[in-house]
Amino acid sequence: MTAIIERVLNDALALPPIERAELIRRLFQSFDVSEDNHIDTAWTEEVESRIEAYEKGLLTASPAEDVLARINRR
Repeated sequence: MTAIIERVLNDALALPPIERAELIRRLFQSFDVSEDNHIDTAWTEEVESRIEAYEKGLLTASPAEDVLARINRR
């Protein structure tokens, strides 16, 4: 890795999780050359809506282990 990439990576890893997720989304979208962006837009709106509801206490979260266990029981 170049020194610049290493510095950017270290700076990114120091960000709070939500900001790292936003950075990942933007980097990933920079590779997206599809013309079908309405799906991405819809998912972005859905995710942002869920995060907002969680932060307002309108939604609760479950540990990933619990969710996967429920899925595996089906």
